[in-house]
Amino acid sequence: MEYQSFLIKYAEIGIKGKNRYLFEDALIKQINQALKKTEGGFLVSKESGRIYAQASKPFDYDEAVEALKKVFGIAAICPMVQVEDQGYEDLKEKVKQYVDEVYPDKRFTFKVAARRANKQYPVGSEQMNRDLGELILEAFPETRVDVHNPDVLLRVEVRHKINIFSEIIPGPGGMPVGTNGKAMLLLSGGIDSPVAGYMIAKRGVRIEAVYFHAPPYTSDRAKQKVVDLAKIVAQYAGPIPLHIVNFTDIQLYIYDQCPHEELTIIMRRYMMRIAERLAEQSGCHGLITGESIGQVASQTMQSLAATDDACGMPVFRPVIGFDKQEIVDVAEKIGTYETSIQPYEDCCTIFVAKHPVTKPNLGIIRRSEENLQEKIDELVEQAITTVETVWCR
Repeated sequence: MEYQSFLIKYAEIGIKGKNRYLFEDALIKQINQALKKTEGGFLVSKESGRIYAQASKPFDYDEAVEALKKVFGIAAICPMVQVEDQGYEDLKEKVKQYVDEVYPDKRFTFKVAARRANKQYPVGSEQMNRDLGELILEAFPETRVDVHNPDVLLRVEVRHKINIFSEIIPGPGGMPVGTNGKAMLLLSGGIDSPVAGYMIAKRGVRIEAVYFHAPPYTSDRAKQKVVDLAKIVAQYAGPIPLHIVNFTDIQLYIYDQCPHEELTIIMRRYMMRIAERLAEQSGCHGLITGESIGQVASQTMQSLAATDDACGMPVFRPVIGFDKQEIVDVAEKIGTYETSIQPYEDCCTIFVAKHPVTKPNLGIIRRSEENLQEKIDELVEQAITTVETVWCR
C-alpha cells in the first residue's frame, strides 16, 4: 500500500502539563528537519495530542521511516490512511480496502480498536468495533478475531478526519533535542564517548563536542575518524560543532614534568579544564564523558574523583554503570561501532604509562601539577585560542 501520512506518537511529552505545547513544537521542528533530508515533501502538523506528517508529493517510504527513527521524542511511527468523514458506510469501505491492501495474506487474527475523539460522530466506539470486526470477518473469511493477543490490532480514530492504521514502528523515544539545555561532549575515537553523547542527546540536550588532537603522535586519519563519529551522532542529535584542540605541547610538557604513573590523570584533568572553558564560551551547562567505572585505570572511583576536582561544571556520565558489551550493543544500534574500532589511535593512548596509578591521591596529584606552573597557563591559552571548529551534520 502507498501510504501518504504518518501518525507520530510521543510518550513523555504527554505528561508535561501546561508546557506540553513547547515540547510538541520542538518535536515538530525536529521532524521537519529530519524529513527535509528525504526526497519527499511533508507537511507536519499537530492536533489534540497527535502529530501528523502528511506527504505532499511522492516519497521514498523506507527513507522517510529511517529519518523519523532518528528523531528523539518519537515513541512510535504509524503509517496510516487518513480519510475525510463521508459517512459511516464510506468508512466501512475504506477499512475493508485498507485491510485488503495492507495484508495480502489474510490468515491472521485481529482486533478492532476504534476511538471516537470527535463526539459529534453518530456511531460510538463499541459499535464501530463490532461493526468493523463483522465486516472484516465477512469480507475475509480466513481471518479470526482474537481480542487478547491479535496478530493485527486495527486502530480507527475518528477525529476531524479519520485515521486508519495498524502498523506501529518503534521510535527512539526520549525528548526532542534542544528542550533540555546544552552540554559539551569529550569525544574520542573510542566506542564509549559517542554512545554517551547519543544517550544525553536522547534526553533533549543539544550537543557540542571537543576532541583533543596530538599531531604528529596522532594522525589526520585519527582526527577524521572522530569527525566521522560526530557526523553519525549528529544524525540523532542534530548538527554538532566539533572543537578540535591541539593538545601536543601540553602532553609533552606534562610528560617532561610529572611522574609518569600520574600522566593519564593529570592529562585528563587538563582536558577537563579546557573542555570546561570551551563549554562556558558556548553556553553549555555541563560536560559529557564516556567513562565507565573500573573499565581502565583512569576510570576507578578515585580517578574519577581526581578528574572531577579539576572543573566546576557538572559532569554527566551516562554509561557509568554499563559494562563494555552493553556499550558495544548501543554503539552497534546507532551505527558508531564500526567507525570506533578503526585502528587509529587517539591522543590518550600515546602517552599511557606502563603502570598508571589506579587510586590517585588528590593531594599528591595537585603537588605534581605545581611542577607545571612555569608554562602550563600559557600552553592552555594557546590551545584554546587555536581551536579548529568543524560542523558535523
